[in-house]
Amino acid sequence: MTSPLPSPSAASVLDLAPVVPVVVLADAADAVPLARALVAGGLPAIEVTLRTPAALDAIRAIAAEVPDAVVGAGTVLTPDQVSAATAAGARFLVSPGWTEALLTAMRASGVPFLPGVSTASEVVALLERGVREMKFFPAEAAGGTAYLKSLAGPLPQARFCPTGGIGPASAPEYLALPNVGCVGGSWMVPEDAVAAGDWGRVEELARGASQLWVA
Repeated sequence: MTSPLPSPSAASVLDLAPVVPVVVLADAADAVPLARALVAGGLPAIEVTLRTPAALDAIRAIAAEVPDAVVGAGTVLTPDQVSAATAAGARFLVSPGWTEALLTAMRASGVPFLPGVSTASEVVALLERGVREMKFFPAEAAGGTAYLKSLAGPLPQARFCPTGGIGPASAPEYLALPNVGCVGGSWMVPEDAVAAGDWGRVEELARGASQLWVA
């Protein structure tokens, strides 16, 4: 069942869109047309991973030139990256894991954040610290939907954005779970389309992903 997209001003990353594109950009010049295609396709929340030298410039460009996008930084690993990403205009932060120092910096940033977990103990540790929204990573390798179903019973207060190995076929299974707010994926930004500047294809794939809301 299709559900309307929330406003990009939503306080929670998990409520912005059913799918958060996970973007790796080698060239910051691709950032703005890519973001415009994703937004046109119905995916306003865009995670630009800090895996390349172009990442911060890409975040800066999207923040400045694509007002309908909610650009965030992914693969955030250190307090310095938290500062650099938010200074560039990142409006949310995502990490594959967490430490006390990183969590403290993310809290202090003033923007929503999703620390990464893959075990029940990590979830409990974050709940003890008042964090209820998390990234589940690497989703498929860490147990997939079966694992998240198992967590829902004893830890119903935790909500997740599963990322890692998820595609259009498996995304609806994750989105049907009560403790999943959205999923992260990269299938709507294939490398060949980005390299060719085929923004029409990116928009089409994004539009398909934006229809993955379930009842």
